[in-house]
Amino acid sequence: MGADKAALLVGGRSLLAWSVEAVEPLTASVHVAVRPGQADDALRRQFALLFDVAPTRGPAAALLAAWRHDPGAAWLVLACDMPALGSGMLQALVTGRDPVRGGTAWRSPDSDLPEPLCAIWEPATLARLAAAVGQAGSGLVSPRVILTAADPLLLKPARPAALTSLNTPADLHRYLEPSDGNKP
Repeated sequence: MGADKAALLVGGRSLLAWSVEAVEPLTASVHVAVRPGQADDALRRQFALLFDVAPTRGPAAALLAAWRHDPGAAWLVLACDMPALGSGMLQALVTGRDPVRGGTAWRSPDSDLPEPLCAIWEPATLARLAAAVGQAGSGLVSPRVILTAADPLLLKPARPAALTSLNTPADLHRYLEPSDGNKP
């Protein structure tokens, strides 16, 4: 993207604020995972923070921060770069949860695999992720691979395009164009 995605403004709100507001009604508390160097960032420090767990980086480090904070909890995970989701899709994810499975996730329209960054991760699957990170050392571990191996319940999204992440300036531009039917 070339910029801090969490700070990008859509509809006058940062993507991070949008994500927190979308999750708040569905959970007892909301935490934002950050790299240690982001703790003093004005945008992030207004939220309850969890610090990424080394030696890994990226989403796996954030997931491990959640697991370390409360290893017995299932975690509703949402990346900050999916503003097209809307509260209805998040509510459907929570309502559809099967705690017996390794997680509950949307089936990615691109691959038929779970979308790991808009999912509910069960404690045992987060423990598997921790074990994989322990084996990989400082190498990257794919949350999608771990979640896929955990036999998650995959839900079919009513609006598959809503799972699109804003990864490039072109993605953001397309999202900000007049309604294409994919916005909440």
